[in-house]
Amino acid sequence: MNVIDMHCDTILRIYDAKNKNQMQGLAKNDFQIDCSKLEAGNYLLQNFAMFVDVESTNNPYQTAKELIKCFNEEMNTNQELIRPITHFGEIAKNQAEGKISALLTMEEGAPLEGNTEKLQEFYDLGVRMLTLTWNYPNEIGYPNASFSDEETGKLVTSEQKGLTEKGIEIVEKMNDMGMIIDVSHGSDQLVRDVLTYTKRPFVASHSNARSICPHFRNLPDELIRAIANRGGVIGINFYDAFLSDNPKEKLINAIIKHAQHLYQIGGIDVIGLGSDFDGIRPHSDLKDCSVLPTIYEALKKAGFSTRECDQIFNKNVLRLYKEFLV
Repeated sequence: MNVIDMHCDTILRIYDAKNKNQMQGLAKNDFQIDCSKLEAGNYLLQNFAMFVDVESTNNPYQTAKELIKCFNEEMNTNQELIRPITHFGEIAKNQAEGKISALLTMEEGAPLEGNTEKLQEFYDLGVRMLTLTWNYPNEIGYPNASFSDEETGKLVTSEQKGLTEKGIEIVEKMNDMGMIIDVSHGSDQLVRDVLTYTKRPFVASHSNARSICPHFRNLPDELIRAIANRGGVIGINFYDAFLSDNPKEKLINAIIKHAQHLYQIGGIDVIGLGSDFDGIRPHSDLKDCSVLPTIYEALKKAGFSTRECDQIFNKNVLRLYKEFLV
């Protein structure tokens, strides 16, 4: 059992802590992910998102650059434990040397300022996946949050906006350059637009099934099926509000339900993991990334075969990364 997790916000937590002169590094910290917890969880690869909250900065581009600097500092400090990768072959090399791999990603397209030159700049800095939007509209497109009721978490209209003209240009450029498109947070229409204007597989790195939990951040069956047909992967998000609308339900049981539904609608090849650790509130059921072996065993007890569990935990994502990380 080896874990690949397509989304966490740990670097932002470390960055914020450093700005407050707090000693919280990647080697060991009080967050949901650090190197010791990754080792306990038997991780092969962790995606580290550079998340920029546009309401908390006057310069998203500069903040994204500072987060990447923080990421690189942590990689240098902890190179005996974890190493960044940009090419597929580096994953196996790191594993053979007993190292965890780290993939640099970006959550929120605002730092690009609608500019394909900045997209190329971030690619050159090592970013290999971009979550097009967060919860605010940007130059690329619109999130489901723009068309939802914040209190209920439900969509309030099917009349949506998706990609902008600049957004179409950016996703087409991402396809050409080999940067993975991530549609988590995006509006349903944005996902449809990505399907229209691109040809390669893409991901919803940290999204669940709306049929199981009717939150706007989750995907309807129509889009689950379409992402699967495109060869994409959907990473199950561990946030309690996206897993279940029953506060008494055990979160691991809810994860099983989402996995079973994704399997029913899109097949085994579409399922991955996207914990959203350090971007979600702590929960006693899923305290940190060291619990991943427990989830693996729960999937087996629920009827998934060992081969299917391995697909969910790493092989589906590895298939997609082999195509993009060349």
